[in-house]
Amino acid sequence: MKKILSIILLITIYQTVYFLFPIHNYFPSVFQILQALLKNLSNQEIYLDIIASLLRILIGFSIAGIIGISLGLILAYDKRFKEIKMYIDLLRPIPPIAWIPIAIIVFGLGNSSSYFIVFLGAFFPIFTNTYFGAISIPKIYKNVALSFQIGKIRYFTKILLFFTLPYIFTGLKIGIGMAWMSVIAAELIGAQSGLGYFIQLNRLLLQTDNIIIGMILIGVIGYLLQKIIEFMEKTLVIWN
Repeated sequence: MKKILSIILLITIYQTVYFLFPIHNYFPSVFQILQALLKNLSNQEIYLDIIASLLRILIGFSIAGIIGISLGLILAYDKRFKEIKMYIDLLRPIPPIAWIPIAIIVFGLGNSSSYFIVFLGAFFPIFTNTYFGAISIPKIYKNVALSFQIGKIRYFTKILLFFTLPYIFTGLKIGIGMAWMSVIAAELIGAQSGLGYFIQLNRLLLQTDNIIIGMILIGVIGYLLQKIIEFMEKTLVIWN
């Protein structure tokens, strides 16, 4: 109920500002936005753009999750590969959007460059949280494993992985947000489909109402993606 009231309050504030200040030259009213929303929802093109963005997220985020979690656990478990952590730390401060020109040069315009940008956006938070979760495992776990002569593979999969799961899901929750922002940025510049492309196309056509519709859809879908990860966490990490 509170969420609904907050949305109504936000809409009321926007419409009040629209009437009181001369922003109608640049921004549409709430009624114009609603009309544009209904028009877009009756057109299959917006659904194709949503599907295109979600497919890029699914592929890029899945690859980032598999590599980020695996690499984080391996580097925390085996100190012989600690030099790799240094190279990752050097690349981590570079924002994903800075890689877009390189991605376009290497992969061209299209899905491959978007997969790469999504991967970069999601990989670093997933890897970092996994790694720091794995290295924070108490020594008593290791000592008990040694006392009971638990093998390396069993320790890795049954103890280290399960202990690190809460940290992994923290990384996944951060990573999905970064991945979603990254794919929109990539589509704004180097794609011919997706919600980012939808916004860019309507910017060129000076259709502000459609731009706002695109922004609303980005916010709603990003929120739902976050909730999906949270649901998975509550289902799998029931002891946390």
